[in-house]
Amino acid sequence: MENGSKVNLEGMMFDYIDKVKYLLSPEIWGNDLFNCSKNEVFLLLLLYRNSDVNMTQIAEYLNAPLNTSTGIVARMEKRNLVNRERSSEDKRVVTIKLTDAGRGYIRDMIKEITRYGELMMDSFSPEEVGLVFKMVDKVMDTLSGEGAKQAQQPPDTKIRKIVIN
Repeated sequence: MENGSKVNLEGMMFDYIDKVKYLLSPEIWGNDLFNCSKNEVFLLLLLYRNSDVNMTQIAEYLNAPLNTSTGIVARMEKRNLVNRERSSEDKRVVTIKLTDAGRGYIRDMIKEITRYGELMMDSFSPEEVGLVFKMVDKVMDTLSGEGAKQAQQPPDTKIRKIVIN
């Protein structure tokens, strides 16, 4: 792009944040989706698709340390969304499962997201729907490539000497 036609990305970003902020409010969704952290939502989705998982699988899926994942499960257990069960074959193995309340919670969330997705897609022609998904795929590919590039770079580690007297 030429300098005269350069897009003000920062201005556009804040304009869209202001528009999206309203769409992400609990008043619009009418449920407790926004009382969950991002990792809690991802865990609910993981458990919804799998009957049960262990803590290592959760940590790997969330890309979080095991102690962080344990804390997430503990908070969700207190809210009666998940429960921990010892394996009948090996008592050392603990599996995490959705409770009925957790399953209902995630079903309601999926139903709301689907409803809004259908409402949005109904406003587009079939060609526009294809274009939306093509553009989202391109954004995801671009951002995934950037993330992979950053992961390949060695971290900037500084060695700190500790003097012991």
